[in-house]
Amino acid sequence: MRTPDTLFARLFGVSLVAIIFAHLLAFLWFQEYGFPPPPPPPNMSEQQMQDFERGEQPAEHMPRPPRPWFGGPVVPLFFQLITLVAVAWFGARALSRPIQRFSDAAERLSENLDSPPLEETGPREARQVAHTFNQMQRRIREQVQQRARMLGAVSHDLRTPLSRLKLRLEQLDNEKLQTQMRQDLDDMIGMLDATLTYLHEQRTSEAQQWYDVQALVESLCENAQDHGADVQAVGTCAPVLVQPMALRSCIGNLLDNALRYGGATVVEILDSRTGVTLKVIDHGPGISADKREAVFEPFYRLEGSRNRNSGGVGLGMTIAREAAQRLGGQLRLEETPGGGLTAIIELPRA
Repeated sequence: MRTPDTLFARLFGVSLVAIIFAHLLAFLWFQEYGFPPPPPPPNMSEQQMQDFERGEQPAEHMPRPPRPWFGGPVVPLFFQLITLVAVAWFGARALSRPIQRFSDAAERLSENLDSPPLEETGPREARQVAHTFNQMQRRIREQVQQRARMLGAVSHDLRTPLSRLKLRLEQLDNEKLQTQMRQDLDDMIGMLDATLTYLHEQRTSEAQQWYDVQALVESLCENAQDHGADVQAVGTCAPVLVQPMALRSCIGNLLDNALRYGGATVVEILDSRTGVTLKVIDHGPGISADKREAVFEPFYRLEGSRNRNSGGVGLGMTIAREAAQRLGGQLRLEETPGGGLTAIIELPRA
């Protein structure tokens, strides 16, 4: 027997069968045991009243089986209730199952664009939604691949003429003009590199694995110390399930930002049952409270000490926050007691 094609037909068919079955049970019950006796007629003699209360039937009526002790319509109504509850359960499950499938598929897609497509099975409505979802996934994947090809072309086509320009600058006799143009070219190359890195971070996906966050922080701090930076790592933690490259990108950008603008920096590690908290603490000029969210916008630069002249192009904080979000955590900025900026990364263990 072929099942109905649409979800509406399935629910309607099962409900209709349940209603008919419940009424059939009630009909058979009353057919077997009879309907409840009517109220006694008026002006009944005492003997007739006693016979009526005992349920004795007139002689001309066919005998019926004795009514069970629980009598009345309790049993048919109980069967009707059980049947309708079962149908309600089936209907709720039939409605929620496709929605749960779509929710799971959307979550997989948010983590990995190359996740398996959704199976186009079930009622017609579910198949249509699954087909549309798979088409959307293919289009998103094609757009990301097209952007990756465009990034490769931009990287090749722009770096080559910029490098030639830097070589030709050496032929200029005006040393001041040469220095200014070299600085402009360095800025262009730096912005190009930062932009390509930002776009690469957005399209990169990697598998999660158990990772020693403490070892990563200590390694980054030691590398910075080798270049003369004043930075220390404090605290310990157990391994966390993360994406290693995303975590390295997040901590690395925050550490570079703190060392560039704040000088001496401390990376504090706090471990707990629910997650790991990393604090990158500096005592530099800080950021006012009304601009702490704006610095996460791409290419946003603050005036004063935190600007492009000190080495930034306005993408470090953007890359750090998006990396933290890919890890399932969050990144926020607070004022350091005594002055400065504290970047707080919260990584969940689940």
